[in-house]
Amino acid sequence: MRQADVIIVGGGHGGAQAALALRQNGFDGSVLIVGREPELPYERPPLSKEYLAREKPFERLHIRPANVWKDKGVDMLLGKSVVTLDPAAKTLRCDDGTTLAYGHLIWAAGGDPRRLSCQGGDLSGVHSVRTRADVDTLMAEIDAGARRVVVIGGGYIGLEAAAVLTKLGLHVTLLEALPRVLARVAGEALSAFYETDHRAHGVDLRTGVAVECIEGQGRVTGVRLTGGDVLPADIVIVGIGIAPAVGPLIDAGAAGGNGVTVDEFCRTSLPDVYAIGDCAAHASEFADGATIRLESVQNANDMANTAAKAICGNLQPYRATPWFWSNQYDLRLQTVGLSIGHDATVMRGDPAQRSFSVIYLRGGTVIALDCVNAVKDYAQGRKLVEAHSTPEPARLADTAVPLKELI
Repeated sequence: MRQADVIIVGGGHGGAQAALALRQNGFDGSVLIVGREPELPYERPPLSKEYLAREKPFERLHIRPANVWKDKGVDMLLGKSVVTLDPAAKTLRCDDGTTLAYGHLIWAAGGDPRRLSCQGGDLSGVHSVRTRADVDTLMAEIDAGARRVVVIGGGYIGLEAAAVLTKLGLHVTLLEALPRVLARVAGEALSAFYETDHRAHGVDLRTGVAVECIEGQGRVTGVRLTGGDVLPADIVIVGIGIAPAVGPLIDAGAAGGNGVTVDEFCRTSLPDVYAIGDCAAHASEFADGATIRLESVQNANDMANTAAKAICGNLQPYRATPWFWSNQYDLRLQTVGLSIGHDATVMRGDPAQRSFSVIYLRGGTVIALDCVNAVKDYAQGRKLVEAHSTPEPARLADTAVPLKELI
């Protein structure tokens, strides 16, 4: 049986940062990262952007060079999945039968791409964009002559992939079941802007459509929509969200549902077990106290810091301001705060100029901003969100007034 004082399950952003943060906070015990992929920890966001576009080689995606992990005494057990957890014995069992014993456990396993429930979802040529292997397979098929792509899902992953593949010269159709893209994370103005922009770049973007099945014998040949239309396809990319990878924790008795529930110090209901990142459900003051999961690098890193400090005896509650970003074509979207439950919006700037911000308010208080090619608005607007500012909407809309003057 292999043992470690702290075992971290998950080799993504959260797992990597947890290991680094333990050392930064003076932890001198043994640390072991268990990762499902054979790769050392690497950045995920570039997979659907620079890596897919072949603008950045994989070597540049590593969160830290290999020698750093050795120098910091962080051991790696890669290519293995944890399948069961015994909280009483404080042991884990991997898919190959390996048993591990821990003093503290940090669960940073993220999530698995949601798969289509319809017929044909398992055909060759149907992809998700979650791992290096996913994107490498996709790129190999493009190199082999695939030219017609159907992207299912109008969230950030789907839109980013559509933008890159369009720039590579492929014919892209994007399908969204809801009436607009980004419907779960942004207001109507931002959705309309991105829909218009993608169509202007040649994407056949369709909203309010449902997929009946994926057609093909062994390999995908088309996507059949409810109503009978068939879209020819050499490749299908499915970007319909993730299912949090928390099965072993829930089976072991941890509280949770859509993710595993954690307290303000990222502790689960199991003794000495923490959870961070995409799979951790926490009460957020930025969501009016609701329990939510946040799928972002910021959340993974900041939760990792919280858990590491707690293990080192320094209890500091998780209070980090949420932020996100997305690159599509020449557009850099930066979001701060959460627009959940907003009851008013203010448009600052002109979307026709490709530089503007949408400011979200609830009860007159600024709760979030979506900033498109508007870095100053993003930096200054963050302070509005954190200060729970209540400026006059007319002044928010006036680009001649710096947002920092409204705090």
